[in-house]
Amino acid sequence: MSNTSLTKETFDRLQNELKDLTTRGRVEIARAIEAARALGDLSENGDYHAAKDSQGKMEARIRQLQSLLSNATIVDGKSAAHTGAISAGTVVSIRYEGDTTVEKYFIGSIEEKQPGMSVISPASPLGQALMGHAIGDTVEFQAPSGVLRVEIVNIEA
Repeated sequence: MSNTSLTKETFDRLQNELKDLTTRGRVEIARAIEAARALGDLSENGDYHAAKDSQGKMEARIRQLQSLLSNATIVDGKSAAHTGAISAGTVVSIRYEGDTTVEKYFIGSIEEKQPGMSVISPASPLGQALMGHAIGDTVEFQAPSGVLRVEIVNIEA
């Protein structure tokens, strides 16, 4: 798995989520499974199957978080924005060629998602095209519909 850029706040939030899932979460699921087992026949026990399904989803999230955190790189969007160049952890405003609408995106992991703002992965075609560029630059990237051009309108922390 490749490195994922995370802000310190998101890294800490994900570590806390992982700790909660591996402690409280596992205990609660074990209790739910045990309570469902006490109801009898497991082959037709909806509570048991629901608890086992929840356990599987929780364990998948635990594995995802462990992998993500073990391969994470902490970035500081504030210092990156002061350099004037786009990097992981910055917020960029762009305008597609031929359009007047300015769109605002966070450059980073989907785990960084904030209400009202979309996320662009630095590994995506648009993310790769934007990295290292400054306000006023126009970049091209390959989209499924063909080559698109965007102008960088603003960069912020």
